[in-house]
Amino acid sequence: MVRVKGGMTTRRKHKKVLKMAKGFWQTRHKSIKKAKEAVLHAGEHAFTGRKNRKRDFRTLWIIRLNAAVKPLGYKYNK
Repeated sequence: MVRVKGGMTTRRKHKKVLKMAKGFWQTRHKSIKKAKEAVLHAGEHAFTGRKNRKRDFRTLWIIRLNAAVKPLGYKYNK
C-alpha cells in the first residue's frame, strides 16, 4: 500500500489552533507550538472562569434578595 502523509490533516489542525490563538501576544499567535500551549492554558482558565462566574452571580443574587427583603423585616437566611 502507498503511504499517505498527513499534510492536509496537519494543516487543518494547525489552522484551527492558530485561529483559536488569534489576538494572543508575541509568538503565541504565530508559532504552532507556542499557540497550542497558549490555547490549552487559555482553556483551563476559561473552565475556571465559568465556575467563578456561577459563584459570583450566586453571591450577587443573595445580596440583591437580602436587600429586597430587608425593608420587610426579613433576612435572606431566615
